[in-house]
Amino acid sequence: MFQRIRYRLLLSYLVVFASLLGIFAIAVRFAFTRSLSEQITDKLIAIGKGAAANVEFEKGRLTVESDFRPQDLIAYHQGLQWFDTQGNLINQQGKTVLILPFLPNKRVQIQTGKVPIQVVTVPILANDNGQLVGYVRVSQSLEEFDETLQKLDWVLGGGIIITLLLSGIGGILLTRQAMQPIEESFQKLKQFTADASHELRSPLMAIKINAELPLQYPEEIGPKDAEKFQAIASATNQMTRLTEDLLLLARTEKVPTQNRDTLNLTSILENLIQLYKPQAEAKQITFKFQLIANLQLIGDLVQLTRLFTNLFENALYYTPSRGVVEIKTSRVGSQLYVNVQDTGVGIAPEHIDKVFERFWRADQSRSYWSGGSGLGLAIAQAIAQNHGGLISVTSQLGVGSCFTVHLPTS
Repeated sequence: MFQRIRYRLLLSYLVVFASLLGIFAIAVRFAFTRSLSEQITDKLIAIGKGAAANVEFEKGRLTVESDFRPQDLIAYHQGLQWFDTQGNLINQQGKTVLILPFLPNKRVQIQTGKVPIQVVTVPILANDNGQLVGYVRVSQSLEEFDETLQKLDWVLGGGIIITLLLSGIGGILLTRQAMQPIEESFQKLKQFTADASHELRSPLMAIKINAELPLQYPEEIGPKDAEKFQAIASATNQMTRLTEDLLLLARTEKVPTQNRDTLNLTSILENLIQLYKPQAEAKQITFKFQLIANLQLIGDLVQLTRLFTNLFENALYYTPSRGVVEIKTSRVGSQLYVNVQDTGVGIAPEHIDKVFERFWRADQSRSYWSGGSGLGLAIAQAIAQNHGGLISVTSQLGVGSCFTVHLPTS
């Protein structure tokens, strides 16, 4: 149980921490991408303005006198194109291949493809009157930009993984240290429960014997005294059952059972059906069963018998007269399934998660003297988990409940 709690705490911690790291990494990447993109845009605008300053406009024609060396443009994966006001290409330099249409009103464009290219369009203004005489379109390959982002992704991803690994190691140590006092307290409580239950057995047995002894001679005691002794004997039986249940629960959860043998689950269920059939008939409950022959598993005979005894008693108790209790078995791979379904009072949806809690009862109005301690399903679940399985439940108020036992064959 505490191992599962530690794993859940550690998993929750890592999920929250990973989410925070992921948000941080996304924010860093977004800010870095935007800053780097703005730097490239500013650089291309500066190049475009420089190229525009070297253009001569005479007699209605543009004359390009570029100071940019083609080899430099090629080295930096850049390109220059000059257009007149009608969008006609006048000159170009560099090896950047553009297929984008010339759009003078759109300052920044991105050409997608195998190698993306960023394009910036800068207007050319005449020196004397500031009249628009043409445009310069500057382009640069974003290959280096993508490589830089890829390196950033590797750094951020590697950093997150390393941080999570170190955090996981630290989380294991911290959760172990945090859970240790709770585990020790719980173990002491279980030990106290087992010791107290064991020590109570002898005085309860003595009370029971002394309470039942006068009932064997009813003529020597009055009716009122006989009623009192009967109440004492009944309360003693109830307390004895409670101590036995607590002792079994404490021992079952303490260490895995060592008394494991190859068992025939079908035979266990058939014997219990024969045992509880008279009780079902007395209550006018129909007992149905569909059992697969010779279902073999490895387990403790006493504990598994107690598991299904508790489920049978629970189904018979909560099923009204003329109801139905049905037992079904199935096998899927290495898992055995036993369904104990009844047409009883059912369980409210908000109480489904509580059915296996100790001392919880579906009918909270049941008195202490009605025979149950509220530990039956908790014991059944503990035995199932001790055998590497579990018990699940589905229920509907007024319709009934179905308890499904999952058990591995080995």
